[in-house]
Amino acid sequence: MSWKETYTSWINYQNLDPELRQNLDAIKGDEKQLEDSFYKTLEFGTGGMRGEIGAGTNRMNTYTIRKASEGFAEYIKQAGEEAINQGVVIAYDSRHKSPEFAMEAAKTLASHGIKTYVFEELRPTPELSFAVRELNAFGGIVITASHNPPEYNGYKVYGPDGGQLPPKEADELVDFVNAVENELTLAVQSEAELKEKGLIEMIGSAIDEAYNEKLKTILINPELASETGKDLKVVFTPLHGTANKPVRNALQSIGYENVTVIEEQELPDPNFSTVKSPNPEEPAAFEYAVRKGKEIDADILIATDPDADRLGIAVKDPSGEYALLTGNQTGALLLHYLLSQKKEKGVLPANGVVLKTIVTSEIGAQIARSFGLQVVDTLTGFKFIGEKIKQYEQTGEYTFQFGYEESYGYLIGDFARDKDAVQAAILAVEACAYYKKQGMTLYEALQQVFTKYGFYREGLKSLTLKGKEGSEQIQHILATFRNEPPTDIAGLNVSVVEDYTLSERQHIKAGKVEEITLPKSNVLKYILEDGSWFCLRPSGTEPKVKFYFGVVSEDEATSIAHLEAVQTAVMGEVERVLDKVKTV
Repeated sequence: MSWKETYTSWINYQNLDPELRQNLDAIKGDEKQLEDSFYKTLEFGTGGMRGEIGAGTNRMNTYTIRKASEGFAEYIKQAGEEAINQGVVIAYDSRHKSPEFAMEAAKTLASHGIKTYVFEELRPTPELSFAVRELNAFGGIVITASHNPPEYNGYKVYGPDGGQLPPKEADELVDFVNAVENELTLAVQSEAELKEKGLIEMIGSAIDEAYNEKLKTILINPELASETGKDLKVVFTPLHGTANKPVRNALQSIGYENVTVIEEQELPDPNFSTVKSPNPEEPAAFEYAVRKGKEIDADILIATDPDADRLGIAVKDPSGEYALLTGNQTGALLLHYLLSQKKEKGVLPANGVVLKTIVTSEIGAQIARSFGLQVVDTLTGFKFIGEKIKQYEQTGEYTFQFGYEESYGYLIGDFARDKDAVQAAILAVEACAYYKKQGMTLYEALQQVFTKYGFYREGLKSLTLKGKEGSEQIQHILATFRNEPPTDIAGLNVSVVEDYTLSERQHIKAGKVEEITLPKSNVLKYILEDGSWFCLRPSGTEPKVKFYFGVVSEDEATSIAHLEAVQTAVMGEVERVLDKVKTV
């Protein structure tokens, strides 16, 4: 069916939601916008289904939520009666339509006789992951678009282990979703009726308390809270999202009492009105926190994204300014603190493992190996880290110690199986207290890590190319780099090409090809002769292609200059590819 036929079926549907009908009426003269709304169905990527809110099959709305949930219901039913009875836990964030979408998902599942547990108000994504395990549910759903702009929302699915569905299971679910022929005519029972039958159950404080108790188990030096808890100054902003209560409650229950919350960003706000982007990766998101930090002379500033799975921190540099650490830097700092303290206390397991993604800094691998631990790389997306945790839990081959990715996602305790900003916030505050007791700032502690392991520096560039035309341009960029790979970048020869679609690692000089044992993915990585690297990856949830970069040198200035040279050279190649497309 063409997009115009799909659009016609929507506009002619008598029972179409009035708000969505208004939305279609508002864009009826804009053929490009209509095509983008209907030319495809929202797809599941590395982070689930995500898109702009509005009318159409390529938008987040009541009907696309029902379609995804109908597919999930069929997926659960084919797993058997026990799965149906175990049910599904549903959480949601502070975005537009999140509570409504959560209840639509619940009503769709419950209408199939599937037990659903719905949080009574917004909760962090990692708490959803924990709740699936705590309630022994068959799966979970969280309605969130993470740190995307306000016009977005999303739908992520979790398995029985509390992790996002890995590729095989996600593919099965997608087949069930795609088999739903008409999302407009899916019937659901009323919320009141389903609650009366016990098929929808509201949950809240009991799960909060259980989660908070588990959070205390990640502490390495719990006594630090009683020693420095009143003196250590923490500034915290939840950026209008879900972390306000969980982070504050956790820090207070541990004993860190001197926590100043940014009042203007404390409460949920679907418009994220104080920031351009509610993303702790962006320095602008720390504007209010930096101002307050200077006012009270804070030791650490912490910020979480709307669904509280990403944490950013800022620490004082030698000039007295607050420096925002990258995800790789925070990961290195937390990992080194964690492993060094465990070793000192004699609780570091001999078969410990650190998990990271292929685009995460290699400094984490260096740190882990220096403590005798194994390091395992996964594809980008925390679902793959969660999948490995489950594998090692079953086989006993390794004991999980830490998992992280460059995009500000960290996991310390495996009672959750997705990145957890609440856990990371607690560990960051404890590390800050530890180093303060030694007369050091976190910035100084990080410099010690760099001095020992090398001055690693990473970068990320993104190209946002929206709509059908943008999607085609992204595919063309990947195809060109794959079929006509660069031989040198910034004066350095390309020594290794890794193609995760072909599952091949090609050593150029040796003429040798190795198999990559990770799942297939449309990712390309190029390693230069000095060990520097860059990687191309289309986003699974946004209309973007991302370019990752990594270098290491003996001092910071050299690393900064080298990173800039590699980034400039690669993005120049990308521009040439796009220019060729535009002239065709």
